[in-house]
Amino acid sequence: MKRQIIFTALLLSAALLTAQPVFETITNISYKDGDAYTKERCLLDIRTPANPGSYPVVIWFHGGGLTGGNKYFPGELLNEEMVMVTVNYRLSPNVEVTAILDDAAAAVAWVFRNIAGYNGDADHIIVSGHSAGGYLTSMVGLDPTWLNKYDIDANRIHALFPFSGHTITHFTVRQERDIPGTQPVIDAMAPLFHVRKDAPPLYLMTGDRELEMLGRYEENAYMWRMMQVVGHTGTYLFEFDGHDHGAMVAPGCHVLLEYIEDLK
Repeated sequence: MKRQIIFTALLLSAALLTAQPVFETITNISYKDGDAYTKERCLLDIRTPANPGSYPVVIWFHGGGLTGGNKYFPGELLNEEMVMVTVNYRLSPNVEVTAILDDAAAAVAWVFRNIAGYNGDADHIIVSGHSAGGYLTSMVGLDPTWLNKYDIDANRIHALFPFSGHTITHFTVRQERDIPGTQPVIDAMAPLFHVRKDAPPLYLMTGDRELEMLGRYEENAYMWRMMQVVGHTGTYLFEFDGHDHGAMVAPGCHVLLEYIEDLK
């Protein structure tokens, strides 16, 4: 009997050591007032550890070319003790890309102002997203005017993690202007236009240059180079060999998780 009690205690101890953290999810929180379409799309979900605390925060913008897609929590990030915020925004052609960028900025500003009430640490907010979400990440983080409208300093963002995002002007912006998708443009709607020395740390990630969307790795490599030229010492470039545009999310999440672990 004594051996059985000891064995049972050991099993319970092992179970406690390997137990996954418990989370709570709050869905469809409005972050922006407006017309019916704004109320329909400008919603976010929060996934927060059930245990009270002050955890790092990741804001995640979904992909879909700025014309489709919906908020979701990347599966690779679900078991880390952090607060996750996933955001819906309005879509083209219902609105122009400038309105979509304003939605992204409004969502980030909402998180800065409210995340402490959901166990989040406003001093450790990371902005991230895949594809179109990566473009929104870079634009909101590098062009301060979007967040200035909401009285938030873009440099309060702890780090930017755009997953395979455009660094030239987004192809949906070019479509709005009847510019061919194969004609690269760098104007105020391009993250490359806003390279600056004092930006938050920037982690540029793409899939294999031969498997990615047209020129996506090379755009990001040029962004990395120009951030070096202006003296930004916290820009990093990752290319995930053998991974295409969609498959690069998994190794990208691994890089993001390592960054979060270093915050603890």
